[in-house]
Amino acid sequence: MSEPLLPAVPFLKIPKDGEPFLEGHRCGACGATFLGIRQVCSKCGARDQMQAVKLPNSGKLYSYSIVYRSFPGIEVPYISAIVDLDDGTCIKGNLIGVEPEPENIEFDMPVEVVFGDALSRKDRDGNAYLAYFFQPKAH
Repeated sequence: MSEPLLPAVPFLKIPKDGEPFLEGHRCGACGATFLGIRQVCSKCGARDQMQAVKLPNSGKLYSYSIVYRSFPGIEVPYISAIVDLDDGTCIKGNLIGVEPEPENIEFDMPVEVVFGDALSRKDRDGNAYLAYFFQPKAH
């Protein structure tokens, strides 16, 4: 039996029984949603109003950059994307399933969040990690 994958980022949650999901924190005062745990809302300044919420797995491409230079061992080119999720949360990640050429990418294109092995490698302790990616939504 293989070891379970660990989350690549703290806001990626992997329940024992269920599908992985991204977790945000929503302000009870203004409704703004952010990644990461916080006590104060960055939009309205309300204190102690943040509640954990499961983020939607779909959204639209807001912006992107095709990356041609990266760290050793990272395949280039790849598409670094900013996506507005359906609930308004803005999140950054890599867009996969699209050739990294501008003619293949459209602003506002519908995308979905998918989960997969992060780089198919293990760290020095032998741990493998689960990451999230965006891919074009099937029509």
